[in-house]
Amino acid sequence: MRNFADRLAESVRNKGTALCVGLDPRYVLLPKEVTGAAESAAAAMLAFNKEVIDIAAGEVPAVKVQVAFYERYGWEGMKVFGETLRYARQRGLMSVADVKRGDIGSTAEAYAEAYLRPDSPFSADAITVNPYLGEEGLRPFVETAAEAGRGVFVLVRTSNPSSDYVQDSGGEPVYLRVAELVRELGEGKEGECGYSAVGAVVGATQGREMKVLRERLPNAFFLVPGYGAQGGTAKDIPAAFDKEGLGAIVNSSRGIIHSYEGPAAGDWRGSIRRAIERSKEELRSCVRGTRASG
Repeated sequence: MRNFADRLAESVRNKGTALCVGLDPRYVLLPKEVTGAAESAAAAMLAFNKEVIDIAAGEVPAVKVQVAFYERYGWEGMKVFGETLRYARQRGLMSVADVKRGDIGSTAEAYAEAYLRPDSPFSADAITVNPYLGEEGLRPFVETAAEAGRGVFVLVRTSNPSSDYVQDSGGEPVYLRVAELVRELGEGKEGECGYSAVGAVVGATQGREMKVLRERLPNAFFLVPGYGAQGGTAKDIPAAFDKEGLGAIVNSSRGIIHSYEGPAAGDWRGSIRRAIERSKEELRSCVRGTRASG
């Protein structure tokens, strides 16, 4: 399979946007039209996800599927997790499994096999990984991803407010040391587009650090959470992009999939479409600003 970064860059170019739709469905917020026709919460989530994917397929390059919302419903939820990833692939969307795994040795290898191998029931184009265990906790994921033509996004600077306590502590901030690990692990894994299959998670709420991290990681794709409902805006993220509008995908979850006015909303599909278009336009203005400043 082609290098992950090349496939992602091509998808961003083809769709004309860096928007990534997060599939984090909350059952209590799902439209009554969906829950009323489903035999279980898991079945309702799958039906809803397929509707969202159908809307997003021609509009965005990727979806991010947060595993916690599926684990909550046990084996049925995890079955929906796998089926959601497969359906996204069938509809031509790239997928990020937001699993934040991290371990060493054979355990890390098993996690990597579970999410990055093409024959896995949970196979995704990329996953998020936790760097707390250091290089030996990341390398099995990076090696498996490289073999399979997949990618990893390492948590570097996250969007949650309390992250400062760990990530911005010490003489040299921890997030900069993690960024150095990402740079080292990504060397030799660049595609023709110039970006590596080893990327970084950098929150949209961390605008000041984003510029620094882009300078430290010129060849890393950024996965940018925190945009939309978490408070990040398009004004916070220009530094993530290069002059061609590449270098990042920006995730919005609640702000899109639950943009309608409650479970009783009538035109909930239209609301999701409009939320996607609004987000795309905001990001287009961000990229235009990046080109102009260059």
